[in-house]
Amino acid sequence: MPELPEVETIRRTLAEHVINLEIKEVRLIWSSAVCSWEDQSFEDLVTGRRIQTIDRRGKYLLIRLDEDLTLIAHMRMTGRLNYYTEKREPEKHTHVVFGLEQGEVHFSDVRKFGRIQAIPTSQCFSNSSLSKLGPEPLELEFTPHVLKERLRKKKISVKAALLDQHVLAGLGNIYVDESLFQAGISPERRVDTLSDEEISKLHQAIQNVLQAGIDAQGTSFRDYRDANGEKGSFERELQVYGRGGEPCKLCGQVLERIRLAGRTTVYCSRCQK
Repeated sequence: MPELPEVETIRRTLAEHVINLEIKEVRLIWSSAVCSWEDQSFEDLVTGRRIQTIDRRGKYLLIRLDEDLTLIAHMRMTGRLNYYTEKREPEKHTHVVFGLEQGEVHFSDVRKFGRIQAIPTSQCFSNSSLSKLGPEPLELEFTPHVLKERLRKKKISVKAALLDQHVLAGLGNIYVDESLFQAGISPERRVDTLSDEEISKLHQAIQNVLQAGIDAQGTSFRDYRDANGEKGSFERELQVYGRGGEPCKLCGQVLERIRLAGRTTVYCSRCQK
């Protein structure tokens, strides 16, 4: 699933091509891929609008159109938004084609979990999934104190807490495992046992790992590509994720692979306490 670094990379690469362009045509190949506003047709609502900016909130992409309309795109497991300079025949798993003044944007999704929702911009943060998201981990306002407050009173594993988008927006399995490794904290630790020093280390690790992921343009194992169809390279820097049974790069201990919070979790029992 695209996480914060992947969605941020899609945002940046898509914005390079489509800002200030008008959407001339919308072709729905699989209509369930979109959610319109009230009883209006998605095609009629979106066609003729101009793309003003592209923002991100957690794992959501916000394509701001003129006249108070935003498209909220969630990639889920295998969603992609690809830009093409010329008209292109839709591939097998392409569900929506946005024809622009210059080129096209194709929304594709092998597993069909991703969605694009049209909603008035003025209601984005009150009448959508965005309203319940936790803070952005790379904003200046996200401090160790904020993280402590978000975790306060919880009696679940730190892995489960960090996967909860209501606690913190944008983290998924990859970047949680990597952040916990860098902070030296076992994913099985209950959050109410973390000291202030450990929370401070975790806060710094989260920011370090996410920024490194963005700098590497995301992690590509299978489906993820940016808007240009390019892969990210952060998988080369992974310390624990996907490496269960292999030696720890720091101490040589065989990395543990367990099931935690419904997700496969990899960690070093020697380096992470």
